[in-house]
Parts: sequence; C-alpha cells; structure tokens
Amino acid sequence: MSLFYAPEISESWELPQDEAAHCLRVLRLNVGDELEITDGKGTFYKAAISSISGKRCYVEPIEIIPAVKGWEGYLHIAIAPTKNMERIEWLVEKAVEIGVDEITFLNCRFSERKTVKNERVERIVVSAMKQSLKAHKTVVNEMVDFNTFVSRSIEGEKYIAHCYEEKKILLNDAMQRGHHVTILIGPEGDFSQQEVRLAMERGFVPVSLGSSRLRTETAGLVACHTFSIKNEKLCSDIS
Repeated sequence: MSLFYAPEISESWELPQDEAAHCLRVLRLNVGDELEITDGKGTFYKAAISSISGKRCYVEPIEIIPAVKGWEGYLHIAIAPTKNMERIEWLVEKAVEIGVDEITFLNCRFSERKTVKNERVERIVVSAMKQSLKAHKTVVNEMVDFNTFVSRSIEGEKYIAHCYEEKKILLNDAMQRGHHVTILIGPEGDFSQQEVRLAMERGFVPVSLGSSRLRTETAGLVACHTFSIKNEKLCSDIS
C-alpha cells in the first residue's frame, strides 16, 4: 500500500493536491478504498476515501498510529553542496532513507556551489520518507554561511570531519548513543584551515570517517550510516 504525505491531515482530512492526483489518477483509488497517510510529524493514519470532488480527495480516519523513530538521539548533518547538484540530491535521498533528522547546506570558503533550490530538495525528502515508510520528515534548512553556522548555539555533540593531518578520533568511537549530534562535512576542496580552527574554537571535535579519501556526498552518507548503526533501535524497542 502506498504511503501518502499530508502535513495537515488531522485538520482537514483532505489530501494535498499532488497527493490527491497520485491517488486518483495514478492509483485510480475510489470511495471506500483504504490508504495510509503520514503527517511527517510522527503519526501514521489508516484512512478510507470518504468522497471525491473533482480533483479533491477527502478521507475519514480508521486508525491513528503514533510512530516511534527507528533510532535514538538526533542527527543534524551540515554539508557543503557539491557543484553537481545531482550528487547532493542523491545524498539527501539516501540519508533520509537511512535516517537523518535535519540537514543544513553550508557555504564554505572552497564551496563550488553557492545556492540550493530547497523546493526540489524538499520533494526528494518527501519521496524518500514515503519510500522508506517513515513518519518523521527530515528538516531541510536554507543555505547558511559556515562562520555563521558554527557560531550558533548548538546543543549536544559537535563534530567536524576534515582531511588535514592532525590527531582525530573515529566518528564511531567519538559519538555517544542517544545524543544530539551535529556533523560538519566540507566541500570537495575541504574546509579551509581557518574554518577548521574556528569550528574547534566553537567546540567542534575533529573526527575521521576512515582511512579512505571520500567525496563530499560519500562522506555525508558514511556519517549518516555511522550514526545509524550506533543509534539504531532494536525491534523490541520500536514495537
């Protein structure tokens, strides 16, 4: 059964226009047919189509099911987008499928891309959320200057992954299970040394993602997967 996304479903009991079109035109569902909906805020709804008016689709709830995230803690990845936007979009899709709470795009000194169309990224996030049957939609923030971001008050554990030769601890060894974690991932040319120093002054701990030199989007995915393995809930914890 397909999962539909309707952030205001509990207020209107109506599918958004694009979801209604998919429901009625593509899947050809009709009055009485059942479907599953998420509001992206942590709740699943089992519902049935109650009426159809032109392109509008109304539903009535059958069961409301609070969902539990499949991981402990909170993961925020702040990453410099790649010049080829398709690569960073691939990262967003896969990170959402694995599990990430928040993504921020960074404008760094060596960034090759200075703008991101968040509307397209949001569509990818919603699609990946539905594909992986999640009830919590990943937050996607507007691009922000690196210096501004690291100077903010950020709770929890803070890490910066860079390639300079200095003492670093493996991310998996540094993280504590169940904590709020923010990880900085730099552009293809890495963070500047000044950016690394500023981040460290602001409490970010240098970490390694392994011995291989990784592309930006690969580094982001490794960070996400490392967090997932560290914080994944057992089936008995979710049920």
